[in-house]
This record gives sequence, structure tokens and C-alpha cells, in this order.
Amino acid sequence: MSGKKILILLGHPDSTSFNAALADAYKKGALASGAEVREIKMGELNFDLSLKSGYRERMELEADLRDAQEKILWADHLVWVYPVWWGSVPAVMKGFLDRVLLPGFAFQKRENSVWWDKLLAGKSARLICTMDQPPWYYRFINHAPTHFMMKKMVMQFCGVQQVGITSFGVIRNSPAQKRMDWLLKTEELGRKNK
Repeated sequence: MSGKKILILLGHPDSTSFNAALADAYKKGALASGAEVREIKMGELNFDLSLKSGYRERMELEADLRDAQEKILWADHLVWVYPVWWGSVPAVMKGFLDRVLLPGFAFQKRENSVWWDKLLAGKSARLICTMDQPPWYYRFINHAPTHFMMKKMVMQFCGVQQVGITSFGVIRNSPAQKRMDWLLKTEELGRKNK
């Protein structure tokens, strides 16, 4: 039994999507391993997506975002499940990142310095994303912009150094057996807490 604390963050706005099924598959595997699992379904949260004044003025966090921060601090392992749309993440997920991973919570800039403190150090993460192109094409031809953004510019920027990536595609018109294979692979990731 693992005893690991895992937070699954669903970045697809539709909780009936295939991404939601992937999140459920990971949860099933993680629970079978003995992990403790909590979830955030971004499409069901009540919050303003826009960081209206950037970091110049602090916006009051809505209750759902305060709860999200508590869950992130609680977790050992963060599992982000989302589709790649326009080479990026859905608007609800981008808004979530902007509003939740704030200075003083996820990172802290040092005074009179270009450097910063990484406040989420010690955690690990898994990115599980879907796309309408073959993952090899996304990586080698399109240079995997979302992978770079989420791994390097978000997770590692905040101190989460160990970040695994799992990509599934082509999603559109994929046969039922292929989707079942992807669900089973995701459940196995959950079982291994990876």
C-alpha cells in the first residue's frame, strides 16, 4: 500500500469528456494502490478566470480557489489531465494556473534579484494530455509547446522537478478499443502512482 497523497486536476471544462474518463481511470488505479486521492474539476469551480491586474494588485481568492490551494499543498503528487487546444491548455485551466499559482503560494521572487524561491518543491507531477495529432508529430514537428509550458514554465518554475508526461492522440475518431487501451494505461499509471 502506497499511502501517497495524490491530487488529480481535471483541466477539461466538461466533466463528461474523455479527459474526465482518463482522470477517473487514474483515480481507480491510485485508490487500488492504497493512495489517498483528492480531485479538482476546474470546469465545476466558481471563479473569475482573469487575473485582472496581473500581479500588481492581489485579487481576493474565491472559496473554490482557496480550497484548490489547500489541496495542492496537501498533495505529494499532482496529476494534471487536460486536452491540448491550440497548442495550449483550455481557458479554464489557464485561468486556474493564473489565479492559483500565486507569488507567496507557489513561488516567491527575491527582493532586488532575478531569482525566486520555489515553494512547491518536494512534490512530483504527471501530465496526461490528449490531442488531435499523433504525439510524435506534436513533439518533433510542433515542438510540444504545452509540454514545455506545463513542465518547465509551470511545474519546475514552482519547484516540482520530477514531471512525467503521457500523451494520447489522435483522439478525434479514435476507435473504442484504442480509447480502452489508453484508459487501461492511465489506470496502470495510477496504480504505480506515477
